[in-house]
Amino acid sequence: MPHFPMDSPDSVRSLPARRSVLGAMAATAASPALLGLSSPASAASAAPVAQPRALPGGGDLGPNVIVFDPSTSGIQAKLDEVFRQQESAQFGTGRYALLFKPGTYNGLNAQLGFYTSIAGLGLSPDDTAINGDVTVDAGWFNGNATQNFWRSAENLALTPVSGTNRWAVAQAAPFRRMHVRGGLNLAPTGYGWASGGYIADSRIDGSVGPYSQQQWYTRDSSVGGWANAVWNMVFSGVQGAPAQSFPNPPYTTLDTTPVSREKPFLYLNGSEYRVFLPERRTNARGTTWGSGTPRGTSLPLTQFYVARPGVSAATLNAALTQGLHLLLTPGIYHLDQPIQVDRAGTVVLGLGYATLIPDNGVTALRTADVDGVRLAGFLIDAGPVNSSTLLEVGPTGASASHSANPTTVQDVFIRIGGAGAGKATTSVVINSRHTIIDHTWVWRADHGTGVGWETNRADYGIRVNGDDVLATGLFVEHFNKYDVQWYGQRGRTIFFQNEKAYDAPNQAAIQNGNVKGYAAYKVADSVTTHEGWGLGSYCYYNVDPTIVQHNGFAAPNTPGVKFHDLLVVSLGGQGQYEHVVNETGAPTSGTSTVPSTVVSYP
Repeated sequence: MPHFPMDSPDSVRSLPARRSVLGAMAATAASPALLGLSSPASAASAAPVAQPRALPGGGDLGPNVIVFDPSTSGIQAKLDEVFRQQESAQFGTGRYALLFKPGTYNGLNAQLGFYTSIAGLGLSPDDTAINGDVTVDAGWFNGNATQNFWRSAENLALTPVSGTNRWAVAQAAPFRRMHVRGGLNLAPTGYGWASGGYIADSRIDGSVGPYSQQQWYTRDSSVGGWANAVWNMVFSGVQGAPAQSFPNPPYTTLDTTPVSREKPFLYLNGSEYRVFLPERRTNARGTTWGSGTPRGTSLPLTQFYVARPGVSAATLNAALTQGLHLLLTPGIYHLDQPIQVDRAGTVVLGLGYATLIPDNGVTALRTADVDGVRLAGFLIDAGPVNSSTLLEVGPTGASASHSANPTTVQDVFIRIGGAGAGKATTSVVINSRHTIIDHTWVWRADHGTGVGWETNRADYGIRVNGDDVLATGLFVEHFNKYDVQWYGQRGRTIFFQNEKAYDAPNQAAIQNGNVKGYAAYKVADSVTTHEGWGLGSYCYYNVDPTIVQHNGFAAPNTPGVKFHDLLVVSLGGQGQYEHVVNETGAPTSGTSTVPSTVVSYP
């Protein structure tokens, strides 16, 4: 593991590679046909038959959803108990959601470990106020925050004890709908290595200090200031964001986000649980809740099948066929057939990093080509038998317009390997037009159990076939071939973070015909219109440091395909890039971990 010099917090320079480098629903609520029941006319003339019993909606959220109110005793002790269990359980089976009813809580420090989500149950973050902290630090990993994955904070107002809250996270750790009445520090104690991260629909009254964070994406938020940048800091629709200045400092700033729709969330209306569905916004800027109640609609929990670990895929599909939505409570779900979402407007919402594992090579989840599906808050973990795909949004050939009511994929994370050997040919396929991918980490594991060039083989990360797809916060890493392939027209990506596979055994293993290596982000030659802002690819070929990667980005050389603010960087000289995009951009510089950049292409 190489060690590079660290600068002071006020002047953070190049950083090394991370991780291994370092209630019931009545049957009458659904139609008889949907429930498999006879119509009244046919029932009168037919002999009585046993009918399937309708699945209930609503109900208890299960033992791993822990709900607090201001009068609950021993809150800190319970938070500490969960943290002790989850602090270093990177590939463990524990899953927890810590939910706080509206009110004020004093003197808490909620330290978050792996697979732990904390959230308020109000409509606005300010409904649930914690005079205290929600903390992520890296003591478990000797001050290195580059493996602080799979945890989240949502819908809370914090008044940090010291004036600044610490949120030292890496990938798959969203900070959504949060109000920090003070500052936010994104680095671990001691300002060790860090590689994150994502903020959306949040207000930070004070300044955000990234310090050692290599990259970060902030969307539709408000900040009181932003302290520094290392390699790639991207902002869209952020009040108070620093001005556009890439590459020195490397800020990419868009005044607005072209299309956004915030993640669904669970809240309390009196004593009734409901799921709020924020409305779609265009040219968004700032939070959705700053002027009071957010705009959107809501559904009672009685319209959700509240799933528990151990339930079968057949039961989940029966609930969907019945007309229910899905709420996946924390835990691990083995699937012997795909979850099939066919109804427009269906919500599949996970709590506490609910994890889907497809068995026997099946796809974990598929959707039809319909309006307004919302997929949010769960992890798909590839099984040991190769799946051709893990997530499919829309069928092959999907062509319907969904511009007014797109499907959203938010905080849906993919993992191949790490917790055990897993394989998948293409992890995510997006066929439906106008889909919004809003924060995902699609990861072929570079460390953990079941990791090796062929052991957790996964050739492709994301393939986008649909037109008019928008990605905001795209993290895709370590695939054996292309990490991203984009075939749809008029695609857009705001922020991309990538590392090429560390473990390529030699140059031949990654050779792409006559081209040295597969680009991290490949726009198909047939595409005539595409645009990207703030895209970065890193290489760390530690098995064979002599490997050469021709470029990080490859695209047709046509005026309608545009990139803004690109970078490639060789981490410690372990492998090299010859160019940034196509034949443009200087090669990386030997052993110096300094990005090579292109401000505009073509």
